[in-house]
Amino acid sequence: MTTARTPIHPGAAQRLAALAEDALGGPLPVHLRTWDGSESGPADAPVVVVRSRRALRRLLWQPGELGLAQAYVTGELDVEGDLAQGLRAMWAAVRERGVHAPRLSMADRTRAVAEAVRLGAVGPRPPAPATQARLRGGLHSKARDRAAISHHYDLSNDFYRLLLDDTMAYSCGYWTGEDPAITPADGQRAKLELICRKLGLAPGARLLDIGCGWGSLTLYAAEERKVQVTAVTLAREQAAYVGQQVRERGLEHRVEVVCQDYRDITGGSYDAVATIEMGEHVGDDEYPAFAAALHRLVRPQGRVLVQQMSRSSTAPGGGAFIEAYIAPDMHMRPMGETVGLLEAAGLEVRSVESLREHYVRTVNAWHRTLEERWGEFVRLVGEETARVWRLYLVGGALAFEERRMGVDQFLAVRPKATGDSGLTGSEAADWYQRLGDR
Repeated sequence: MTTARTPIHPGAAQRLAALAEDALGGPLPVHLRTWDGSESGPADAPVVVVRSRRALRRLLWQPGELGLAQAYVTGELDVEGDLAQGLRAMWAAVRERGVHAPRLSMADRTRAVAEAVRLGAVGPRPPAPATQARLRGGLHSKARDRAAISHHYDLSNDFYRLLLDDTMAYSCGYWTGEDPAITPADGQRAKLELICRKLGLAPGARLLDIGCGWGSLTLYAAEERKVQVTAVTLAREQAAYVGQQVRERGLEHRVEVVCQDYRDITGGSYDAVATIEMGEHVGDDEYPAFAAALHRLVRPQGRVLVQQMSRSSTAPGGGAFIEAYIAPDMHMRPMGETVGLLEAAGLEVRSVESLREHYVRTVNAWHRTLEERWGEFVRLVGEETARVWRLYLVGGALAFEERRMGVDQFLAVRPKATGDSGLTGSEAADWYQRLGDR
């Protein structure tokens, strides 16, 4: 590995590299280029371009992931070439050196402050980018949850129509093989069929779709399985889109669309309840009540399917960037903890299926669309928002690839008072056979 020559009179890149190496406790895993034209670091490493002193000021006020994200989405900091390669190098360095930064002495801190002054990083705190979420109110109050959902899902239906395939499914697909002819839409339809099979949906059955998104499961179940669906979402843009699709497809007699909080759902005795990648938004303290609602809303011997992202028990998922820009107040837990919470609510968990590798392919497909149609996205939502999504999709695919995040399907049954799940004898054998045939 070769390293760029250090000049006699170090420029901003050399000074910044020295500061970063002190903070990281080792050599930089990237090549730095700064606003004054100076460079430092391994010549064959990903190139990080610091375009403005303001990027340093952000890091001074907000050290770590959030400060870096703020600088990236505003364009004050950039990565040349493959962003995923740059993030992969940074994560590898973190794993090699551990999660704890070295302790700096008072002399180290004094020297760092002096360098920050020379670099022009000292000054007023820069305002947060316009794309950063600004939520108020108590954590997971209904008003705050509505604002958190709106921040991400009400970006615009035109944006999601451009990003997603014609199913408008914004969740992990199910890729049935390695054949390159399998499209993202094929993967989404396979996922929807998998869910319908697991739930045993038959014509006339009553399905509650909590967090219905743009209606992919609702519309598929109503059209393909001829079931009665109540579709619930907190996002007004989503509710409007699903309602329009219901009218255009002539499904008014099968589908009801409701824009409300899951805590306000009344009634019950549904034959099946599905919630696809919505449980992450519920919150840690509120999840037991959410699981209890799933139990209450489904009839005895009815089935519940939860598709939900998880985090590794040994590595973080989500993070400051996701919480600030993508999914405010989001909470992910290890898969086993979710099983315990569903069982504590009285549901019997019958199967858990990991789809982690499927999410790598799903997110990569979304990212390809973003890059191929970059100009259209920028015209639609602005460059800052487009950069937020680039960072989100690249970072998300990497988190699933490296097992820092996962996604799982939990299939559960509400037993009768006698404890009978309704999946015994020939019915259970037939059910498992149908799952095996998917």
